[in-house]
Amino acid sequence: ELARLRAEFEPPKEVGDLSSDMLFADYLLEWLEIAKGRLAHATYGAYQGLLKSTIVPYFRKKKLTLRELEARHLQMFYSEMLRRVTPNTVIHYHAVIHSALKYAVKTDMLIRNVADKVDRPRKNSFQPVFLSAEEMQKMFEQGTISVKRTVTSTIIDGKYQEFEQQSAKTKSSLRTLPLIGSFREYFMQVKEAQELNKQVCGNCYNYEYDGFVFVDELGERMRVEYLTNAFPKFLESHGLRRMRFHDLRHSCASLLLANGVPLKHIQEWLGHSDFTTTANIYAHLDYKSKINSAQAMETGLALPEGGDFSSRWGAISAGKKC
Repeated sequence: ELARLRAEFEPPKEVGDLSSDMLFADYLLEWLEIAKGRLAHATYGAYQGLLKSTIVPYFRKKKLTLRELEARHLQMFYSEMLRRVTPNTVIHYHAVIHSALKYAVKTDMLIRNVADKVDRPRKNSFQPVFLSAEEMQKMFEQGTISVKRTVTSTIIDGKYQEFEQQSAKTKSSLRTLPLIGSFREYFMQVKEAQELNKQVCGNCYNYEYDGFVFVDELGERMRVEYLTNAFPKFLESHGLRRMRFHDLRHSCASLLLANGVPLKHIQEWLGHSDFTTTANIYAHLDYKSKINSAQAMETGLALPEGGDFSSRWGAISAGKKC
């Protein structure tokens, strides 16, 4: 084990002296190495990919120093990028640049963060795909699942890496939901198949992920992208509409709403930490609540009995005209 650790150990990269007179492109790379210790692995990998693929090459051609960088330079960069990529991608560029400049202000290399003066693009307008109850039936049996850990993947220094964590983006994401019916039976079958694979494979079986659901015949944990990559083929083979794997989440919420489940309960089901998030996405689908509200208004604000309402309204209208 010690020999393996020695072979895999990479000494930390030396960080050069930072100054406002260095090229902005060089500063970004040096800043990333400084920030590496406080960033999650996936975040560091994402920042590194954005910097090395797009941001650094662009500003290296401009030969601007950190001191010379102005808001107009960033605005020109965003405008040019918007002709190539989506607004959401440009927003990610802005987040990286803003964080880097914030550190420069904090360490007195700059007086102000010029990224604060730039107009950030609006997020992409996106309309999720919702499956009907019949379409959902083709994919899932009624049941539940427990979320206990997360696995993320990223590219760091050109190498694909996966990171497992006993945590999630928010505490609400780690949740346990009821496991019932045929879904429970299915997972029992998966467990039985895993036990059989252990007997067949013997010492070749990887016990590191014993107890995990998504492992292959040799016990290796499936890659993070497996489901999203296999999903389009699954849809095509079952004659279903093209959609993202994440849209199953939206379909679940829409069906819960259609069956009278309150938005607050749906928030807990989806693992949203803030009720506002759930309401902003799904409130427009909550038609049943609108019907209930209308009925409550009819009951509480009933029109007085007797009299001709139309004639009264006509008199009021006439009075206004006069």
